Amino acid sequence: MVTRFSGRIVTPDAVVRGHLDLDGEIITAIVPDDAAGDDVIVPGFVDLHCHGGGGHTFTTGSFEAARAAAAFHLRHGTTTMLASLVSSPFELMRSAVLAYRPLVAEGVLAGIHFEGPYLSEVRCGAQNPAHLRDPSMDEIEELIKIGEGAVRMMTVAPELPGALDAITYLAGHGVLAAIGHTDATYDQTHAGVSAGATVATHLFNGMRPPHHREPGPVVGLLSSTIVCELIADNIHLHPGMLAFAARSAGPGRSVLITDAMDATGMPDGRYELGGQAVVVADRVARLAHNGSIAGSTLTMDVALRNAVAAGLPLIDAVAMASTTPARLLGLADRLGALVPGLRADLVVLSPGLAPKTVLRGGEAL
Repeated sequence: MVTRFSGRIVTPDAVVRGHLDLDGEIITAIVPDDAAGDDVIVPGFVDLHCHGGGGHTFTTGSFEAARAAAAFHLRHGTTTMLASLVSSPFELMRSAVLAYRPLVAEGVLAGIHFEGPYLSEVRCGAQNPAHLRDPSMDEIEELIKIGEGAVRMMTVAPELPGALDAITYLAGHGVLAAIGHTDATYDQTHAGVSAGATVATHLFNGMRPPHHREPGPVVGLLSSTIVCELIADNIHLHPGMLAFAARSAGPGRSVLITDAMDATGMPDGRYELGGQAVVVADRVARLAHNGSIAGSTLTMDVALRNAVAAGLPLIDAVAMASTTPARLLGLADRLGALVPGLRADLVVLSPGLAPKTVLRGGEAL
């Protein structure tokens, strides 16, 4: 049975006013029609970095909470996502892999992202310093083994002892090695890229700031081949800095992420992240004891609107929200773009880019 959606269809190459035809879970055709209307149709969002939402968290290894958090973000257009944990004891990391593996098999999650614990204490941000440690090959090997493909990304500070070996091992076993929460020099950053890292965890945030005599990780990552995560909440990054980074790296090397925590979509108040108290006020989450920004309360639909408001072309912003992260996950042959033959993951937005309808595999919520 053919289903049709009409409006301005954002493809990888153009915005086509017309009709998007689906047959079951597959996109079958894009038919131009100048009278199609003003809704904006984009591919479902792909979020590589999310800790929770709707009052539910990925950080405790709870199967029920993870399913609920994914469902919350699905309502905001995120049809593919990684479940991100924060720095934790190994026992929690291990139990989370076992708990989330069925959700990955089911397709609720695209995999697991470990943001830590192999991070710089100097640049730990909202990561719990009690759980930080140097990379452990024994831990990494076991997580990958028991994950059976569920572990998809791990953030590592490349300057730590053993980090380059860990990055090489991750890359060689199908896990995206990300550089983040790092005090690395420019040269140490490039050494991490040479070892196999392919992602920058929330560029600028949790990193040594650039200096003209020591460019550090920010310039090191922008000047490399790496794909840079950007938190487009207008809090972590000024809109001008978001636009600068996205234009510097280009839409093929930039991805929008939420870095959302469980407080996303919830009232202001007190929450928890990685065993640390968090206070959310006026949508900004900060650690209670020192005021460090602690994740975000962002959803991907808002990230897209903010990227466009910052001056990025709609086609580029959509690539950053969907196409580029899908390619990074190795899913470009299945999803991430509005192209005939791909899975019908899509979001119908109003002319102001607010979600009206979300479909995953051709099924509307």
